Amino acid sequence: MSDVLFLYFMLDFKLACVDQKTQARAGILSTAHGNIHTPIFMPVGTLGSVKGIHQRALVQDIQAEIILGNTYHLYLRPGLEILKKCQGLHHFMHWDHPILTDSGGYQVCSLAAKRKITEAGVTFYSHIDGSKHLFSPENVIQMQRIIGADIIMAFDECTPYPATYAYTKSSMELTHRWLKRNLQAFEKSRQENNAYQSLFPIIQGGIYKDLRKISTDIISTTESKGHAIGGVCHPTGQLYEITDLVCSLLPKDKPRYLMGVGTPVDLLECIALGVDMFDCVMPTRNGRNGMLFTTQGMINIKNKQWKEDFSPIDEALGGYVSTHYSKAYLHHLIKNKEILGGQIASMHNLTFYLWLVKQARKKIIQGHFSAWKKTILPTLQEKI
Repeated sequence: MSDVLFLYFMLDFKLACVDQKTQARAGILSTAHGNIHTPIFMPVGTLGSVKGIHQRALVQDIQAEIILGNTYHLYLRPGLEILKKCQGLHHFMHWDHPILTDSGGYQVCSLAAKRKITEAGVTFYSHIDGSKHLFSPENVIQMQRIIGADIIMAFDECTPYPATYAYTKSSMELTHRWLKRNLQAFEKSRQENNAYQSLFPIIQGGIYKDLRKISTDIISTTESKGHAIGGVCHPTGQLYEITDLVCSLLPKDKPRYLMGVGTPVDLLECIALGVDMFDCVMPTRNGRNGMLFTTQGMINIKNKQWKEDFSPIDEALGGYVSTHYSKAYLHHLIKNKEILGGQIASMHNLTFYLWLVKQARKKIIQGHFSAWKKTILPTLQEKI
């Protein structure tokens, strides 16, 4: 793509197909750094690195089309000055494909002991050295302008769970007020060299359906190129219920990103509800701890039963690591805490996640998604 086209490229989303029996969608999300075929899973590269996996493997072996970075962590390390000097995260990490950055809103929730929320923004103390910082709706946009991701997220409060109705409502309203400032800062900072970036607002409202409806209605009125559904990672069993409600209210011509989800089962269930984009640390984190997702079910590779199993990790899956290394070898590496073990397991799990969403897309287009989902779900839940 020429520099001129790149400067003026705007994110575009086209639906290719909608399943007849569910709300599952197959589409193409076009960005300045390449096309994304939805539904898609985004490997998490918090600090500009998907833990233990180099960029060539992400493209060639795992076939990732987009990765996620985190503004909070990149702001602290390596710092905005470094990223500015090297013209953004794409150049810094030598990644020529799309990137999405979270705004740091989740850290506002997870670092509750180290922060203070006010109308101005969030004052927090670094988990690294204790230094004091302020994240505001305005400077978070500036940070993500410097990082240079194709899709950047609005700054929100990820409402904690559990939370009362009153707190959740107040938190959601703060997120909406911040969004107005996000949008103003985004438009004010638009230049030729960053016109390719798109801002996604985030729907909040916790487990309360009336609040979710209010938030969805407000978010839908913006001219944003896509929408995110936040604050659903809570152990209430209401993930599907809330997701179904929100997706039923969102515009059908824009991509929907469900933040921080989840298990393979969650992915398929939420694809069926109309979600297009997902991210989660589960495949890499679980992989480093010896939990594998396979086409036959879940495997704890630490278990003794795999010690002398010389069959490939998952021959049906394909991919280099899944077919090249044996379960016995990976058992040995993980048991002995070899770095290579975590790398192989992480690569395998990400290969599986990308295979799963690509299969879902294929079945949607073929018209077989509902039947395929019904068949594969019990396998995904099985522990071998």
